[in-house]
Amino acid sequence: MSSAEHRSGAYAEAFSESIEHPERFWLKAAEAVDWVDAPTRALDDSAAPMYRWFPDARVNTCFNALDRHVAAGRGDQAALIHDSAMTGVTRTYTYAELLDQVSRFAGVLAAQGITAGDRVVVYMPMIPEAAIAMLACARIGAVHSVVFGGFAAAELAARIDDAEPTALITASGGLEPGRTIEYLPIVERALGLTDRAPATIVVKDRAQIPGSAADHDGWLDWDAAIADATPADCVPVAATDPLYILYTSGTTGKPKGVVRDNGGHAVALAWSMRNIYDIGAGQVMWTASDVGWVVGHSYIVYGPLLVGATTVMYEGKPVGTPDAGAFWRIVAQHGVRALFTAPTAIRAIRKEDPDAVELAKYDISTLTTLFAAGERLDPDTYEWASTKLGVPVIDHWWQTETGWAICANLRGLEPMPIKAGSPTVSVPGYLVQVVDAEGTEVEAGAEGNIVIRLPLPPGTLAGLWRDEQRYVKSYLSTFPGHYLTGDSGYIDADGYVFVLGRSDDVINVAGHRLSTGAMEAVVARHAAVAECAVVGIRDELKGQRPSGYVVLKAGADIDHEVLRTELVAMVRDQIGAVATFRDVTVVQALPKTRSGKILRKTMRQIADHEDYTVPSTIEDPAVLDALAKLLGPGA
Repeated sequence: MSSAEHRSGAYAEAFSESIEHPERFWLKAAEAVDWVDAPTRALDDSAAPMYRWFPDARVNTCFNALDRHVAAGRGDQAALIHDSAMTGVTRTYTYAELLDQVSRFAGVLAAQGITAGDRVVVYMPMIPEAAIAMLACARIGAVHSVVFGGFAAAELAARIDDAEPTALITASGGLEPGRTIEYLPIVERALGLTDRAPATIVVKDRAQIPGSAADHDGWLDWDAAIADATPADCVPVAATDPLYILYTSGTTGKPKGVVRDNGGHAVALAWSMRNIYDIGAGQVMWTASDVGWVVGHSYIVYGPLLVGATTVMYEGKPVGTPDAGAFWRIVAQHGVRALFTAPTAIRAIRKEDPDAVELAKYDISTLTTLFAAGERLDPDTYEWASTKLGVPVIDHWWQTETGWAICANLRGLEPMPIKAGSPTVSVPGYLVQVVDAEGTEVEAGAEGNIVIRLPLPPGTLAGLWRDEQRYVKSYLSTFPGHYLTGDSGYIDADGYVFVLGRSDDVINVAGHRLSTGAMEAVVARHAAVAECAVVGIRDELKGQRPSGYVVLKAGADIDHEVLRTELVAMVRDQIGAVATFRDVTVVQALPKTRSGKILRKTMRQIADHEDYTVPSTIEDPAVLDALAKLLGPGA
């Protein structure tokens, strides 16, 4: 079944048209973009499954994000607000000011001989120059590849090896609570590990962190270079030309370079801003993420600017910079209408301030919606945020590969009733289905593999960088005619999609397939639990058994054995005795990536005493070390 069955109204109409008449639907959506050569057709399926959108069009993404708004007379409107809790400085760039900076830095790149199609690696902290560098690349048709600031040298080198960039843009370092991370020594090591070192290195010197371009022969200082630069004009590119490469970890150890095109990307994000997030020109959106992640690409930089909104870029944490009221201060200070963050940030705030005392200090009346993505929004966190904030809390589901939401509650098109635990319905353009191991679609309510019927809509990955075979093998070969999301779940009788977790998070307990995500949802409802993870570990008798790890709320006073007994009873009551849920370990923190995803696979490897590699994306390696000591051999 599809999400639009048994429905009427704006959503059903849009969804139906997007699936049955995609050419008409997406050409109409393309009218929101200013084209150099407007498309006369939407989809090129001649090389299926390698689909291409708007094959006869030409466009410039930077022009759509900046120039056209200035030309329309809105140059004095705020485009980018940079709020740094780490330095205490807030700076606002108008559209005219941001256009000037981007044009100048594009001129810096052009003066170094960088042209359309060349790759540029951006290795930056959460400072305005990161967004300026991305937009400058888009302006001249160069392909940017943002690498999360602070990534290890070997990881940076691997991405340089694959992208073969002509330039690398970096800063002297990043600021974290209680520490600084010097980037230049990491860059030096990375350059020593690759034979693809770019000819041009540009460094933004930050006064708080040692190191500058002057310390390296031939490296350019950002401020000096931009002051002397001749502004560069926009370079038209084919809609099908790549805008950026964003690497995601691969199972083989080699990172997968997700390729996003220019035309489809602009159309999809402009459509999503109005129809999903209900944000338009002059309104303020804050995405509390990082430009190193796809969320930062889509909804810190490109999405808001494409529709003439004001975007907030935050350098800080949800707690500790300085307290659990940091998010609410930003909402109040900048008049944020829509806040987009990961559930882990809300859980962190709740853990430190369960009664929302800090929230009461701020007027957040401008906030109309809280959007969550990046991992499953558990019902308990949803209930807490909904109650305390008094606004709709919207879970939506998407991936690095898709670039924008697969499933959402479309607040600008047709708001729908919220079901805790569900990202609501398939977004127009995505025909989401649940299939069994043989690829047969299952009945409503039955769990299986979540897939998307091809073609994927505009804005999704055009493939993997220079690796079509890997793209097909990784995503398209398991269920022919469909994109494999790698997640399991079900669609209920109302068309609501429930994502239970990665397919490999489904464990087999004595022949019974059970979702650890469903168990987590039960454990998270306990009054003392701030957040939790359930992983499947080896069991000689049953094959696998679930093992739970919980972080307690601040001030929670409960005996650990009492907690275990209560949690076991809750899981038995709501999942069943077949789950054999008996193991509960209280930990100080769960190991996570910088984007907030819990490292469940690594936790399982530690619990099973297997060899494991510390992921390059880890937020705090000390948390993993503590878990290893707690669960390791002889513990």
